[in-house]
Amino acid sequence: MRFKARSTAPVTTVALLPALLLAAVGCSSAGSPASGRAPDPKGSAAASQGAPGAPGSGSATPRAAATGLERAALEQGDLAGYQISAQGKNPNAPDGQPQADKKACQPLADVMGDKPDPAARETVNRGIGSQKQVGLAVSASVSSYAEGDAKRLVSRLRDAVAACGTGFSATVEKQTGSYRDVKAVPYKTAGDESVSWTTIAAAGGVSAQVHLVVAREGDTVVRLMALNVAGAGQTATVPQEVADKQLDKVSKAG
Repeated sequence: MRFKARSTAPVTTVALLPALLLAAVGCSSAGSPASGRAPDPKGSAAASQGAPGAPGSGSATPRAAATGLERAALEQGDLAGYQISAQGKNPNAPDGQPQADKKACQPLADVMGDKPDPAARETVNRGIGSQKQVGLAVSASVSSYAEGDAKRLVSRLRDAVAACGTGFSATVEKQTGSYRDVKAVPYKTAGDESVSWTTIAAAGGVSAQVHLVVAREGDTVVRLMALNVAGAGQTATVPQEVADKQLDKVSKAG
């Protein structure tokens, strides 16, 4: 479950990327020819320490006891060619919602935190590592909202992407990093509405591209974030099959 990254970006950008995505890095490309043992990026501990629901942990929540939101989340076996694990919070990862230096960009900072924004009632997280594309790690979360709050979240994100193209900085637990080149990108999803964008997270002289997709289905919000740790300059896109499967599960669980 540990990926031998060719770049230090996942370690250095700890202040910039949510613990959820960093945990997904721990199971990226599990079983691929390029995988190997290397110092874990912060956030990968959940996978290596047997997080609840992770393969081999023996502690997955039985489906009969799972909440509706848990049933809507992806689980191991849902997607061929992907390793999926439930995420226990890494104690070394920053906690809470990052604070942006520009008010207009706060929704973009929020979505990189522990939950899409403070209005979320409950959030269930998954880390996904691709066995098809070396280095691709995806964080998937489903969050429950009052429907009005879910609609406002997507609207605020759309406005923030338009307003923050030149970038912003964000701080969480006294760690500050920057996001630049915020760009809306087309991405088709099921559900009622969605917003998709890319940004470059930078810190300590290194940077990494992140692709984010946020989609609303009624009062449920799906957040997907992709990062490629295979090497400097690698781009990442949330796989369409991951988005489709996650939203299909949300629709059926609803």
